[in-house]
Amino acid sequence: MRVAIAHDYLTQRGGAERVVLAMAHAFPDAPIYTTLYDPEETFPEYAELDVRPSRLNRIRYLRRHHRAALPFLPSAVSSMTIDADVVLVSSSGWAHGVTSTGEKLVYCYTPARWLHQQRRYLGDHSSRGTAVALRLLSPWLRRWDVRAAHTATDYITVSSVVQDRVHSVYGLPSVVVPAPRPNTDACPSEPMPSVETWLDGEGFELCVSRLLPYKNVGQVVAAYAAEPRRRLVVVGSGPEKDALRAAAGANVLFLEGITDGQLAWLYRRSRALVAISYEDFGLTPLEAASFGKPSIVLRWGGFVETMVENLTSVFIEVPDAEHVRRALEQLDAREWDTERIVEHAARFHEDVFVENIRELVKAQLEKHDRS
Repeated sequence: MRVAIAHDYLTQRGGAERVVLAMAHAFPDAPIYTTLYDPEETFPEYAELDVRPSRLNRIRYLRRHHRAALPFLPSAVSSMTIDADVVLVSSSGWAHGVTSTGEKLVYCYTPARWLHQQRRYLGDHSSRGTAVALRLLSPWLRRWDVRAAHTATDYITVSSVVQDRVHSVYGLPSVVVPAPRPNTDACPSEPMPSVETWLDGEGFELCVSRLLPYKNVGQVVAAYAAEPRRRLVVVGSGPEKDALRAAAGANVLFLEGITDGQLAWLYRRSRALVAISYEDFGLTPLEAASFGKPSIVLRWGGFVETMVENLTSVFIEVPDAEHVRRALEQLDAREWDTERIVEHAARFHEDVFVENIRELVKAQLEKHDRS
């Protein structure tokens, strides 16, 4: 059985990169093909795996600024021919364009946001250069994107929201397999003395997110500007980092590049997680739940499928600061059952995902053998 894995790019630490690690656990001998690979910026576990980047990886600037590689990624991906019985593709916009000598099974987080949800992805303050580049390239990229999608043998989607979107954008059917929650709850805590000093014995809420417009971290930060007695720790990096730091008060602490052990320490010490982004799935509330912590989430997309109101989370209807402030009051007013929250998170354990994905790959292999 020859299985390979393909992923867009390994240049950051996000939910998709964790899912690829789970795929690698399911198929330990599978090489991982990708366009760009920066071992310093993604999860350290990749250093132990067989990662095979494209020729673009020779350009250091693109490894550190993968968004600048956008005009070159279609050709880089299209030129990848992977010799395997089944290629398991992890894609949010690029890797579905690889060529497989066997079957190609695409695990889709969403059709490319920067093509099909541009306003939400870029926000209201994107640079003029970015807007012009996307306006010029979008028609060609959409054609490439649809053609690439139709080269897949089958599609898997991360949620029913994405399943509907894949049908709408590509006209393709798919099956839903929820992503696995991260297993950081199994990590021993690595204390962070500097954070301890900053907290000075006070409690805090946590926000773990890439700093992009559609993540709505700015509204979370604004809520804490109006609640100076509360404390917030934001973990993540991205294009909005400088603007968010400038807008934050002294009661907000920003961290990036931390280890899983340090993240586990933060989850264990926190009161709750705040995640009000437009997520097609949303891993961080499940990660928080694995530590028995409730979340404040937006009633949208994947959160509706993975979270249970008043059991694991408080829902808000609009991702703005005032709704976050009200949700914090509800959070404080309720007694949360830690054991039931942990039990809910167990439904999304990596072992469940591994079993499901192995069965789907097995079905692809049987299809390959019949052909």
